[in-house]
Amino acid sequence: MASFLYLLVGYPGSGKTTVSKLIHDKTGAVHLWADQIRKERFIKPNYGHAENTELYNYMNEETARLLSSGQSVIFDTNFNFFADRQRLRSIAKKNDAKTAIIWVKAPLAIAKKRATSQAHNQDSRVLGNMSDLDFERLSGHLEEPRPEENPIIVDGTVNNENLIGF
Repeated sequence: MASFLYLLVGYPGSGKTTVSKLIHDKTGAVHLWADQIRKERFIKPNYGHAENTELYNYMNEETARLLSSGQSVIFDTNFNFFADRQRLRSIAKKNDAKTAIIWVKAPLAIAKKRATSQAHNQDSRVLGNMSDLDFERLSGHLEEPRPEENPIIVDGTVNNENLIGF
């Protein structure tokens, strides 16, 4: 069976990590969770360019390593830029893995509330509440998946325990 690389797209707070955990439970794919890795690697995350570069270089290398060993990977972050999704598709292709784009959609207001004020209610918010400014910056730059990316659209406002196809 071919290995898969699952790339998550959506606003902060849309439900990407919840969906990632469900995919992990159903497929056994390794869950590379950017927030958790950031928390482990940086004492006081600052989300600056140097930190982001270090984080994503590490995650890209780990993704390549896992895919090359035949394991599937869930790359759990805001894959909001087409160019970033293309970069990871290239890593998957070099390792004979298939890529699936999972677009977790939730209304902006719901995602913002989850991301900026409800960290205490969610085990998926390991870095605590996001600032309004950070939320606006990240959500304002979402490049929706293009039709040719064949995204799997998941409703981030409902219980997705029965994800079809996983």
